[in-house]
Amino acid sequence: MTIRPPGIAGAGLSTGKKARLNRILFHHGLRNGTAIFLPYDHGLEHGPRDFFANPAAGDPAYIIRLALEGGFNGIALQIGLAEKFYWEYAGEVPLILKLNGKTDIPSDEQALSPVHARVADAVRLGADAVGYTLYVGTPAQESDFRQYRQVREDAQRLGMPLIVWAYPRGAAIEAKGGRDSFYAVDYAARAASELGADMVKVNFPRPDKQAGVKEPYRREFTSRQAIGAVVASANRALLLVSGGERAGDEAMLEKARQAMDAGATGLIFGRNIWQREHGESLRFIARLQEILQRHPRPGVPGA
Repeated sequence: MTIRPPGIAGAGLSTGKKARLNRILFHHGLRNGTAIFLPYDHGLEHGPRDFFANPAAGDPAYIIRLALEGGFNGIALQIGLAEKFYWEYAGEVPLILKLNGKTDIPSDEQALSPVHARVADAVRLGADAVGYTLYVGTPAQESDFRQYRQVREDAQRLGMPLIVWAYPRGAAIEAKGGRDSFYAVDYAARAASELGADMVKVNFPRPDKQAGVKEPYRREFTSRQAIGAVVASANRALLLVSGGERAGDEAMLEKARQAMDAGATGLIFGRNIWQREHGESLRFIARLQEILQRHPRPGVPGA
């Protein structure tokens, strides 16, 4: 099942959220209601090893310049990097301030991404959105939901769009197809929507991963059907599809095409872009933007 992309006019947004999302989607990037974001929270989440493939990517200033030069709709940064590096480019490329994060040193069994910044920090830094990582399916979800509730309330009060990194995690998820199974990704998108996300970031679903999944997911689905169902599960929250770990270009581009065909609002590609030489990064970005150019999304009436 698929639904018509709601765009920001149909997303149930407050005035402040609508103004900021309108700026992200129609004043940056392709300015056609689609989005491509550059996430750069990997130093905390994965460690410096992610920069070995392209040592220049270890410099936050290089990444922010890449986001600006590549015409991104926004860059996602943890607070330390935002405070020390973003000020040079403030207003030139939208900032998404990540409010929580964790290292990948402990096991994912009790995965919880602690909050280390506030929505008020995002306002102070001139951000246009905040990001929160929500781990769906772990035993720590009670604590996760509790800290998320405070973030959601602050985002609503301050008119700040809330982008949820909806990540299935934990032993129960691994026993039900794994974190990128269609079942897990679909559940995560729906959970984020019901918990008040304005945008939801998910990995591309794998309908072939069916070991232990719930019965409705145990039949044959195409990848196009799976991503269409995930878009529908996000309801009026705008869906962003992640590039995940670096893979072959054609495979990544095909996922992007299917996601946009299914009604996603955009893409959020990190390692697939900056784990490359600079010129190669820009060429790959251009290919992604060609796909987005063919899928304009509705905006605010009269804008």
